[in-house]
Amino acid sequence: MILFPAIDILNGKAVRLYKGDKNQVTEYGDPVEFAEKWAEAGAEWLHIVDLSGAFTGESGIDDIISEIKKHVDVRIQSGGGLRRIVDIRRRLDAGADRAVIGTMAAYHPDDFALATYQFPEKIVAGIDAKDGMFAVKGWTETTDISAIEFGKKCKHMHIRYALYTDISKDGAMEGANVEGTAQMQEETGLSIIASGGISSMQDVLALKAKNIYGAVLGKALYDGKIDLKEALAAARA
Repeated sequence: MILFPAIDILNGKAVRLYKGDKNQVTEYGDPVEFAEKWAEAGAEWLHIVDLSGAFTGESGIDDIISEIKKHVDVRIQSGGGLRRIVDIRRRLDAGADRAVIGTMAAYHPDDFALATYQFPEKIVAGIDAKDGMFAVKGWTETTDISAIEFGKKCKHMHIRYALYTDISKDGAMEGANVEGTAQMQEETGLSIIASGGISSMQDVLALKAKNIYGAVLGKALYDGKIDLKEALAAARA
């Protein structure tokens, strides 16, 4: 299982939100310093999110991604604010290896389909679930399609990877939705990256036991609840 240490960026700072609420922010500091820290611990991937972009639709972290790439040899998966083809291209040109797309898929499906064609193997479907329904625009809006049905559509579009976030779990340190994640992977056929609520090594091991493709580690890393070196060793075992 691949572990993706998260760096969520708001106004140029590494932060964590509580259940996606932009009014409940914990600020941690310089994103580049955290990238160096996680890479030094052995991370091969980072999950970098432009929270400002997710809320406003205006991407603004490309320079930070470029700076991170200058300092550390890691692969980057990045989302937030990618509403147009030009945004995706700019993020990839800045150094991201994969782009996570959610809102575009819901509101501009033709552009989403074009993105999967133009950037094969570089598009990750961002499947954010709120009460089982597909949520978009920084989790502020819920669509009328279930998260699983959206995942099935992505699979039919030959998308391979999906980032699945249970919004009710994100940043709450209440444990991962292991069964829901496993159901998403089984029913859609996508390689699922679990996100939200992972608070202990027990969560990491439970996801690994379900053969989940990957997992994003956020608040638990920043608060010292999970040791990244230990988690990486367990995930690779």
